[in-house]
Parts: sequence; C-alpha cells; structure tokens
Amino acid sequence: MEHRRIQLYAALFLFDIAILFGSFWLSAAILVGQTPSMRAIQVMQFTIPIFVVIAIYNRLYSIQTLENLRHALTRLAMTLAVSAMLFLVMTFYVGSTTDFARLTFSTAIVMAFVAMLLVRSVFYWNVRRNFAGRVSNVLIIEDGGPHIDLPGAGRVTADSAMVENAHTDPEALDLLGRTMRDMDRVIVSCPIERRVFWTRIMRAAGVHGEVVSEALQELGALALEREHGWSFLVVSAGPLGLRARLTKRVIDLAFTLPAVILLSPLFLIVALLIKLEDGGPVFFVQPRMGQGNVMFDMLKFRSMKVAKLDSEGARSTSRDDDRVTRIGKIIRRTSIDELPQLLNVLRSEMSLVGPRPHALGSLANEKLFWEIDSNYWQRHSLKPGLTGLAQVRGFRGATETEGHLTDRLGADLEYIRNWSPLGDLKIIFATAKVLVHPNAY
Repeated sequence: MEHRRIQLYAALFLFDIAILFGSFWLSAAILVGQTPSMRAIQVMQFTIPIFVVIAIYNRLYSIQTLENLRHALTRLAMTLAVSAMLFLVMTFYVGSTTDFARLTFSTAIVMAFVAMLLVRSVFYWNVRRNFAGRVSNVLIIEDGGPHIDLPGAGRVTADSAMVENAHTDPEALDLLGRTMRDMDRVIVSCPIERRVFWTRIMRAAGVHGEVVSEALQELGALALEREHGWSFLVVSAGPLGLRARLTKRVIDLAFTLPAVILLSPLFLIVALLIKLEDGGPVFFVQPRMGQGNVMFDMLKFRSMKVAKLDSEGARSTSRDDDRVTRIGKIIRRTSIDELPQLLNVLRSEMSLVGPRPHALGSLANEKLFWEIDSNYWQRHSLKPGLTGLAQVRGFRGATETEGHLTDRLGADLEYIRNWSPLGDLKIIFATAKVLVHPNAY
C-alpha cells in the first residue's frame, strides 16, 4: 500500500503542475489572445516553485488528503492562497507588475483551483472504490480484548501460547515482527495485563502502535499530554478558543443591541399590560444553571399569577394551566415572555444561541433531569441560549416523558460538539419560524 500511495502522490503532483501550466497558458490565450505569452510564462516560472514548496510544507500530498476530501480541499485552498500572496509580495509589491499580469494571474489561479478540485474529487472516489476508502496499512491484532471494527483494516488473531513465550522465543518475535512490518498503524486489543507486553513489542518493532482501552473509551479520552515525565489524559476540551468566543460574542451583540432598541416599545407595552392585569411585578426572575455550572438569574416577563409562581420549576406548564394570566397566555404563545433574556445576553450571562437553561426543579417522568441522563451537566460547557438547536427542531413544551428530555439533551450536545458561527446564524434565522409553536403554552 505504501508503494501505491507513492504512485498516487506522484500522479497528483504531476496533475497539479500540469494544471498550473495549463491554467496560465489558457488564461493568457483567453485574455490576451497570445499563445505562447512570454509574460504568462514568466509569471508561471515564479509561481510553480512557490506552489511546490508551500504544497510540501502544507502536506498537500499525504494520507489524509487521499482519504478525506474535505481535508484535501481545505489544504488545496490554503496552499494556493499562500502561494498567490507570496508571489504578490515577491513580484507585484516591488513594482514589477502590469494590468495584464494581474488579470492573467488572478484568472489562472481561479482556473487552477477549480481544476485541482475536480482532480482531487476523482482521486478521492477512486480511493473509495478501489481501496475501501483507505490507503494506509492498518492492522488489528486481537488478543482477547474488545472487538474493534475499522473499515479497510487487516485483522489477525494472536496465538495465546506464542504471546506467552514471545519474551524468550526469538522465532515468536520474528513472526510478530514480520506480521507488523510495513504497517502504518498497528492496533492491539488485549486484556489490561498484556498491554505492557504489547507496548514493548510494538516499540521494538518500530511501528506506530496503539492499544485499545475500554477504560479510556468510557472516559471519552480526547488526547494524551506529557509533561515532566508524567502522562495526562485529556478528557475535556475546555471552552471555545479565544477567537471562537470573540466571534460568538460579536454575533450576540450584533443582533441583541439592535433588537433591544427596536423592541423597547413592545417591552413597555407588555410591562404596562402585566401591571394593569394584577399589579404584580413585571419580571419573573428565576435562578438557572449557566456556563461552567455557575448559577445566574434569568429574566422573563411574568406570565403567571403572583400567588402561583413556581420558582423551582418543578411543575411544567400545561396547555390549560390555571396559573397563567390572560396576558401570559398571549406572550407565552408568541414567545414574547422570553425577550427579557436579551438583557441576560447583554450581561454576558447568556448567548443568543445555546442550550436552553432549565429550571432546577424541572422533572420528566417524576425524575430530575440529571437523574435521567448522567451526561446532562455537559450541556453547561457553553453559555445557555435564548434559542437553540433543540428549539428549532421542535423540542419545546412540557417534559412529560424521559424521551422529551433526552431529545433536547441530544440536540444540545450535538450543538456543542459541532459549534460554528455559521451554525449559530442558521439557528437564529430558523428560530423566526418557530416563535409561534403549538408546544409554546
């Protein structure tokens, strides 16, 4: 397989060089009507060496680029972009430029990207069809551990007697060495008492070795860190990075500040109607669990009678709940009662998009939420949201069954795993479709 990979790398590299030549040649022919164009040839002579160096540095020809199309296209875009910028710095910035060269160069780069994209798509589907999507040599050695299923991986079962005698039997070591030779990865599934043995064998064989661990599977370990001679399991990724947090905050403020200004007349009208109905407080303030399992006071327009307010949230609101006021029915049905949480967003206690904060006493099938699923607390790794993935999927209203809770929890954890700025924007715009919802009561 290693020889076949080298062939694929070489073919892909030659295609890339040919595409660059062809793109500059064709660009000059289309824009100038001159073939060959000496100016296009000069630009091409500068660009191709830069591209080759950046491509090798950026690992444009690697196992992952053959097996993962998205990764390949990302690397390709980065390589062409960096190559173009370096060319501009080295030539255009010092004044050796003409309008013809700029136009030819830009057109050629775009044409090259499209053509290289198509070539990589063909290579990717060829790998999937002819090599089951894998161009790396992966061997799974089964020695009494859990069954591991990896598509395209080879598999052997270790002989127990041979394993026991391998420490003192050169022939057994020879057999193991031949089995592992030329493998890109060797994965051993064995009982815990034989992990040290297999570790020593794989290190001696000089292979990339891995040992399956059921304990790590249960922990959901993400990575392994080493410092001062100690090894540490990474079991939690921590909060979003600084750039991601800033991006999320900018999105929050970009929508929240105009919304508060535009909706301020509605705020005043709703507050006046609540006061006129029974003279009670305008806001209902309830402690909720926020990011990092830290409590905060969440704001809502009061929609229930003062004497029947449920500060713990133990009783979910039903469709014909006698606790809801007349104005409360309207603002709950239209989700207007949630608008004061825009102030929580401004105070950075909440975000526009995130897992909805639940009342601490909320129940499903007479159980507290965290008693139903031990992963419940993981939803607090991000700021709670005014809306979320669960809400736009229609998971709203009373939590009468455990399934109502697990549906919402599954959506919340999916959102946390796959967070992106584009995802937040999609949820914000999708929320407009579910502001009035049959389960909003």
